[in-house]
Amino acid sequence: MKIAIDISQIVYQGTGVDTYTRNLVKELLRLNSTHKHDYILFGTSLRRKHTLDQYAQELMEEGLKFKTSFWLLPPTFTNQIWNQIHHVRIERLIGKIDLFHSSDWVQPPTRAKKVTTIHDLVVYKHPQSSHSEITSVQKRKLHWVKKECDAIIVDSEATKKDCQEILKIPQSKMHVVYLAAGNSVDDFVRQSQNFRKEQVENVRRKYHLTKPYILAVGTREPRKNLDRLIKSASKIPEVNLVIAGKFGWGDQMKNDNFRMINVNVLGYVPEQDMPALYSGAECYVHPSLYEGFGVTVLEAMTLGVPVVTSKASSLPEAGGEAALYVNPKNTNDIESKIKQVLTLSQKGRSAIISKGLKQASKFSWEKTALETLNVYEKVYGDK
Repeated sequence: MKIAIDISQIVYQGTGVDTYTRNLVKELLRLNSTHKHDYILFGTSLRRKHTLDQYAQELMEEGLKFKTSFWLLPPTFTNQIWNQIHHVRIERLIGKIDLFHSSDWVQPPTRAKKVTTIHDLVVYKHPQSSHSEITSVQKRKLHWVKKECDAIIVDSEATKKDCQEILKIPQSKMHVVYLAAGNSVDDFVRQSQNFRKEQVENVRRKYHLTKPYILAVGTREPRKNLDRLIKSASKIPEVNLVIAGKFGWGDQMKNDNFRMINVNVLGYVPEQDMPALYSGAECYVHPSLYEGFGVTVLEAMTLGVPVVTSKASSLPEAGGEAALYVNPKNTNDIESKIKQVLTLSQKGRSAIISKGLKQASKFSWEKTALETLNVYEKVYGDK
């Protein structure tokens, strides 16, 4: 089978779609030693094509086999021709294929079998978390997904339910395929204890983290619920709240809370620094109002960090019985659960860490790739 995958979204480094695409594609190509398929990595970008080229180079250095088709096209243009006009088949750019896995940005027409991934329905459930243009683009894309796609991969049962209720997509078309912690986290865990300890100290110095800290990771936008987290953390002066993640969208970012003494806003943190940043935390706190999945929850658990997260949307699917859950709209509950972690005995802390490691071990990118490949093969076989 000749499979083309749109990897354009990796140019938005540090985002969830970047993590998903990089890890999935790498594992699919690794599996190809036993599953013989021909892969074409397709991508478009006007200003960041070098990111596509760099990723392809990394894969080639690992000895993985694939072809590329990268084009200097801006996202505004691809949105216009593929989401709005819905013209020009993808075959015009990459040749004949059997299956096309589209990104979350555009849905090109094609004669091939069509698969896409819907990570979440933020544009419907929390439109204030995205720029109005992004919301408009994704809604147009989802129109064609519903109309044309042969199979839709979703990150969680919660997202599947949202797609059924909001988009009216038949259950038979959807396949839940869970994600996993990033490869950089797995690589870090395999290092020696001395190496990991040294890296934690290096990251503390680099980001001037002199006090014990609790960590929150994610794009800074209203649905991440950081206002409430900051209010909760302000009542726990013995620790700092460290927030890692790019600026997102919304008035929340103008809030003076982000300039409080015990809040460290780091902005984007390079992937290589993240495992040590997690590992140095007293606990990881993720009180999000809505998520398609909870990769950062799994990353913290993989690194032996206790997790406090929301009992909302998909997050219990990621955290299982290993996380402490909060009502994300109740600051007293958030504060209480953080304090509960901070005051655990050594035995209690070890127990919750052990549960987290067991929960995280249920997920892997190899498993994600295998289940994705099963979707490809089922769709291709249903001719």
